[in-house]
Amino acid sequence: MNLKPHFKITTRQIALVAIFAALYYVLSLIAPVKIPTTIGTIEISFAALIASIFGIVLGPYLGASAALLGSLVTFALTGMSPYNLPFVVAPMFNALVTGLIFYKRWKWGFAVLAIMTLTFLFTPSVNPLTENAHIALAVLFDKIIALALILPVALFGKKLSVAHGVAFFFLISFIGNEADNMWGSLAFAIPTVYDGIFGMSIDIVRGAFLLSPFLYPAIRIVQALIAMIILVPLMKTLKGTSWLWSENNILSDTTEEKAKTKNLNGTNQ
Repeated sequence: MNLKPHFKITTRQIALVAIFAALYYVLSLIAPVKIPTTIGTIEISFAALIASIFGIVLGPYLGASAALLGSLVTFALTGMSPYNLPFVVAPMFNALVTGLIFYKRWKWGFAVLAIMTLTFLFTPSVNPLTENAHIALAVLFDKIIALALILPVALFGKKLSVAHGVAFFFLISFIGNEADNMWGSLAFAIPTVYDGIFGMSIDIVRGAFLLSPFLYPAIRIVQALIAMIILVPLMKTLKGTSWLWSENNILSDTTEEKAKTKNLNGTNQ
């Protein structure tokens, strides 16, 4: 049996992408949690955290497609507010990074999150960096933690999966949600967005970013906990079925895989 995921898109996969995108839209209709701040009200959408599940079940590419499609449909059907436009692709990065890590392409997942993190350092909100290093640290410290977690999750994910995978699914969901947040921070740091769309000055933007260490990490932890609660029973049900994107993932039995591959090679000889 070939354990490598095949990239031929099947009718069932297209249907799953559509179903998951519709699920994203339905969940977006649930009233978001609203947190008032000095710069306005920050809304936490339950739909956004579901993107981690998309990446794990559908894989990085189909999962990202489903998250993006669901986000676009939600944007189109809920008024197409220009304030939401810059953040439409954020759930896609959650599903992409989560899926890449889960399906043993963690280096690419690391690269995606690292590139967004480094790009943020070149935005006006933290330049010159010598004067605004504290702002960069406030925004990026939890993303750096997420980056640091990718390697141990990728290498020791199976060991972390004890106790029904609670620790593993929490950590991988946290990383995915941090990728979502990293895009949001990066988009908000672009002048076209903070000035052109929101009409904010650079000083207000910097002040908003200084609030981030008191708010956003807690939000990502809560989102990861909810995703974990969903993933633990879901993955137990889907294990060993054809619903997962590939059998070859962090939690698969590598010993069994090698035996199957060896038997296949022996049969072909």
